[in-house]
Amino acid sequence: MTRAAAGRTAGRRSRGARADVAVVGGGVVGAACALALARLDLDVTLVDAAAPSPWSAAVPDLRVYAFAPDNAALLETLGVWARVREERLQPYRHMRVWDAAGGGELHFDADALGRRELGWIVEHGLLVDRLWAALPQAGVDVRAPLRVEGLEQDAEGARLRFDDGSRLEARLAIAADGADSALRALSGAEVAAHDYAQRGVVAFVETERPHEETAWQRFLPDGPLAFLPFAGGRASTCSSIVWTLPQARAAEVLALDDEAFSHALTRAFDARLGQARPLSRRVAFPLRRQLTDRYQLGRVLVMGDAAHVVHPLAGQGVNLGLRDVAALRETIAAALARGADWSSPSRLARWARTRKSENAVAAWSFDGINRVFSSDGLRRTLLRGALLGLAGKLPPVTAALWRRAAGS
Repeated sequence: MTRAAAGRTAGRRSRGARADVAVVGGGVVGAACALALARLDLDVTLVDAAAPSPWSAAVPDLRVYAFAPDNAALLETLGVWARVREERLQPYRHMRVWDAAGGGELHFDADALGRRELGWIVEHGLLVDRLWAALPQAGVDVRAPLRVEGLEQDAEGARLRFDDGSRLEARLAIAADGADSALRALSGAEVAAHDYAQRGVVAFVETERPHEETAWQRFLPDGPLAFLPFAGGRASTCSSIVWTLPQARAAEVLALDDEAFSHALTRAFDARLGQARPLSRRVAFPLRRQLTDRYQLGRVLVMGDAAHVVHPLAGQGVNLGLRDVAALRETIAAALARGADWSSPSRLARWARTRKSENAVAAWSFDGINRVFSSDGLRRTLLRGALLGLAGKLPPVTAALWRRAAGS
């Protein structure tokens, strides 16, 4: 039976059912949340508009993450990280950041920070595949494909209505269904969005020189260009790129033939790893900052991209979402250990306030970095390279910056 068929069968068996928690959205954050709460012996139902396609090692997923150590530890406790490691995972031990206008370089080094690695580059599709594979064993009731169309709630819980006519009552409903979240909209939450008028061009490339297990990022006047080491193709020379560009320029880059793209990319990266040649198709996605006004609306919690969309320059989007999950698991586990009401609105409100604050700080920080470095203004140009160089020469500053990124 296919995964989609299995989801439909589970849904038919469970029509009219009750659950402790209903998680809407089966991406990395939603699936991890469902799994984490099911591991606490809660009755969890996961709903998604479409079951994910099976991951294939032969077709690398263009969407990759720079995965932080604290989130690897979270997936380890959920029994998923080892299954990801078995397939394809690229550690990175260094991170180098510099500005095209000159100045110093910011260098993070695993040895200097007392770590085996700074993090890992991992495919979105692989993470989702392994998370979904773990759901049935944890007792999660998976319903897919299914879309939420209605929401009613009171002090006792939330009642969801779906597009096939089925309903589900839950003490807690979680909106983890992405930036255009249907459940968030039904709950009445509002979002403040800012369009960066930029697109992120992504592709896999092969370089003349090895990537050196290093995540590279060069700031250009149009936006940052990142080369992330990837364990695919000729592993030591394969990288995933994220090239932030104004919309018109991104369209031009997508239209280039492979030879012209290779030349443009190599020049933009200052040939740091020699000639860069494409290994895959190129796609681009629009960039925006989007923050919801509330993370808790009665019996509905909002997390992941449904709550916060940030600029990808620091690779923190999925990391912030998984920190939402880890904090919620900790909050509920502490209540269960004391025999308290784990779904108490006041208890969940503390989670909501803390996560909203921390995510807002991160979003505005990335916004500020993008504004400072994506500019050819003379003052900013003279300042930014010097700041990177100064930070790179002060080990305590470098260590503090890394602790923030690593979630420690």
